[in-house]
Amino acid sequence: MNRKISEGGFNLVELVVVITILGIIAAFAVPRFSALEAQARLASTQALAGSIRSGAALSHALWLAQGDPASTTLTMEGEPITMTNGYPDAASIASTLVEYMGFSLTTTSSTALFTKQSSSGATIANCFVRYVPPASADTAPTVAAATGGC
Repeated sequence: MNRKISEGGFNLVELVVVITILGIIAAFAVPRFSALEAQARLASTQALAGSIRSGAALSHALWLAQGDPASTTLTMEGEPITMTNGYPDAASIASTLVEYMGFSLTTTSSTALFTKQSSSGATIANCFVRYVPPASADTAPTVAAATGGC
Protein backbone atom coordinates (compact mmCIF):
# COMPACT_ATOMS: atom_id res chain seq x y z
CA MET A 1 0.00 0.00 0.00
CA ASN A 2 1.20 3.40 -0.95
CA ARG A 3 -0.12 6.04 1.30
CA LYS A 4 0.84 9.62 0.98
CA ILE A 5 1.26 11.28 4.30
CA SER A 6 0.58 14.96 4.08
CA GLU A 7 2.45 17.18 6.43
CA GLY A 8 0.66 20.10 8.14
CA GLY A 9 1.91 23.63 8.14
CA PHE A 10 2.47 26.49 5.76
CA ASN A 11 5.06 26.84 3.10
CA LEU A 12 7.21 29.92 2.71
CA VAL A 13 5.13 31.47 -0.08
CA GLU A 14 1.94 31.28 1.99
CA LEU A 15 3.64 32.92 4.97
CA VAL A 16 5.02 35.76 2.83
CA VAL A 17 1.56 36.40 1.33
CA VAL A 18 -0.09 36.51 4.78
CA ILE A 19 2.58 38.84 6.19
CA THR A 20 2.23 41.13 3.16
CA ILE A 21 -1.55 41.29 3.55
CA LEU A 22 -1.21 42.08 7.28
CA GLY A 23 1.29 44.84 6.45
CA ILE A 24 -1.11 46.42 3.96
CA ILE A 25 -3.98 46.29 6.47
CA ALA A 26 -1.77 47.84 9.17
CA ALA A 27 -0.72 50.66 6.83
CA PHE A 28 -4.37 51.69 6.47
CA ALA A 29 -5.52 50.97 10.03
CA VAL A 30 -2.84 52.76 12.08
CA PRO A 31 -3.55 56.29 10.76
CA ARG A 32 -7.28 55.76 11.31
CA PHE A 33 -6.74 54.70 14.94
CA SER A 34 -4.46 57.67 15.65
CA ALA A 35 -7.19 59.99 14.37
CA LEU A 36 -9.61 58.35 16.82
CA GLU A 37 -7.51 59.54 19.77
CA ALA A 38 -7.82 63.17 18.67
CA GLN A 39 -11.57 62.74 18.12
CA ALA A 40 -11.90 61.27 21.61
CA ARG A 41 -10.10 64.27 23.17
CA LEU A 42 -12.35 66.63 21.20
CA ALA A 43 -15.50 64.77 22.30
CA SER A 44 -14.47 64.68 25.97
CA THR A 45 -13.71 68.42 25.94
CA GLN A 46 -17.10 69.21 24.39
CA ALA A 47 -18.80 66.85 26.86
CA LEU A 48 -17.14 68.61 29.80
CA ALA A 49 -18.34 71.99 28.49
CA GLY A 50 -21.89 70.61 28.41
CA SER A 51 -21.52 69.22 31.93
CA ILE A 52 -20.31 72.59 33.23
CA ARG A 53 -23.27 74.34 31.59
CA SER A 54 -25.64 71.80 33.16
CA GLY A 55 -24.02 72.11 36.59
CA ALA A 56 -24.29 75.89 36.46
CA ALA A 57 -27.93 75.72 35.33
CA LEU A 58 -28.86 73.19 38.02
CA SER A 59 -27.25 75.22 40.78
CA HIS A 60 -28.95 78.36 39.46
CA ALA A 61 -32.32 76.56 39.50
CA LEU A 62 -31.71 75.40 43.08
CA TRP A 63 -30.72 78.93 44.08
CA LEU A 64 -33.95 80.27 42.54
CA ALA A 65 -36.04 77.54 44.20
CA GLN A 66 -34.68 78.47 47.63
CA GLY A 67 -36.34 81.87 47.19
CA ASP A 68 -33.62 83.88 48.90
CA PRO A 69 -31.82 86.01 46.30
CA ALA A 70 -29.45 87.36 48.96
CA SER A 71 -28.14 83.85 49.65
CA THR A 72 -24.58 83.39 48.49
CA THR A 73 -24.18 79.70 49.32
CA LEU A 74 -26.13 76.53 48.76
CA THR A 75 -25.52 72.82 49.09
CA MET A 76 -25.62 70.37 46.17
CA GLU A 77 -25.06 66.67 46.86
CA GLY A 78 -23.48 67.60 50.17
CA GLU A 79 -21.03 70.02 48.56
CA PRO A 80 -21.09 73.73 49.43
CA ILE A 81 -21.44 75.96 46.37
CA THR A 82 -20.57 79.64 46.60
CA MET A 83 -22.80 81.67 44.31
CA THR A 84 -21.97 84.85 42.39
CA ASN A 85 -24.89 86.67 40.77
CA GLY A 86 -26.99 83.51 41.04
CA TYR A 87 -24.43 81.09 39.53
CA PRO A 88 -21.47 79.18 40.99
CA ASP A 89 -18.29 81.16 41.34
CA ALA A 90 -15.10 79.97 39.64
CA ALA A 91 -13.86 78.09 42.70
CA SER A 92 -17.16 76.20 43.17
CA ILE A 93 -18.07 75.16 39.62
CA ALA A 94 -16.02 71.95 39.90
CA SER A 95 -18.17 70.92 42.88
CA THR A 96 -21.23 70.80 40.61
CA LEU A 97 -19.58 68.08 38.50
CA VAL A 98 -19.47 64.40 39.32
CA GLU A 99 -15.97 64.17 37.88
CA TYR A 100 -13.64 65.77 35.38
CA MET A 101 -11.05 63.04 35.07
CA GLY A 102 -8.53 63.66 32.30
CA PHE A 103 -8.55 67.42 32.89
CA SER A 104 -6.48 69.59 35.20
CA LEU A 105 -8.23 72.47 36.95
CA THR A 106 -6.76 75.92 37.45
CA THR A 107 -8.86 78.59 39.16
CA THR A 108 -8.47 82.28 39.67
CA SER A 109 -10.91 84.62 41.37
CA SER A 110 -12.82 85.05 38.11
CA THR A 111 -12.09 81.99 35.94
CA ALA A 112 -12.00 78.20 36.13
CA LEU A 113 -9.89 76.58 33.43
CA PHE A 114 -10.18 72.83 32.77
CA THR A 115 -7.25 71.81 30.54
CA LYS A 116 -7.17 68.41 28.82
CA GLN A 117 -4.31 66.13 29.79
CA SER A 118 -2.59 63.55 27.63
CA SER A 119 -2.26 59.94 28.75
CA SER A 120 1.17 60.82 30.16
CA GLY A 121 -0.33 63.60 32.29
CA ALA A 122 0.98 66.56 30.27
CA THR A 123 -1.49 69.33 29.49
CA ILE A 124 -2.57 69.74 25.88
CA ALA A 125 -2.41 73.32 24.61
CA ASN A 126 -5.58 74.75 23.05
CA CYS A 127 -7.76 71.93 24.37
CA PHE A 128 -9.64 73.31 27.35
CA VAL A 129 -12.92 74.55 28.79
CA ARG A 130 -13.13 77.97 30.46
CA TYR A 131 -15.89 78.92 32.93
CA VAL A 132 -16.44 82.58 33.80
CA PRO A 133 -19.22 83.42 36.28
CA PRO A 134 -21.59 86.23 35.33
CA ALA A 135 -20.30 89.74 35.96
CA SER A 136 -23.74 91.05 36.91
CA ALA A 137 -27.17 89.86 37.94
CA ASP A 138 -29.58 88.63 35.25
CA THR A 139 -26.77 87.42 33.00
CA ALA A 140 -25.53 83.89 32.41
CA PRO A 141 -22.01 82.56 32.93
CA THR A 142 -19.69 82.05 30.00
CA VAL A 143 -18.63 78.52 29.16
CA ALA A 144 -16.23 78.31 26.21
CA ALA A 145 -14.49 75.23 24.83
CA ALA A 146 -11.28 75.60 22.84
CA THR A 147 -10.70 72.48 20.74
CA GLY A 148 -8.12 73.66 18.22
CA GLY A 149 -5.30 71.66 19.80
CA CYS A 150 -7.21 68.53 20.70
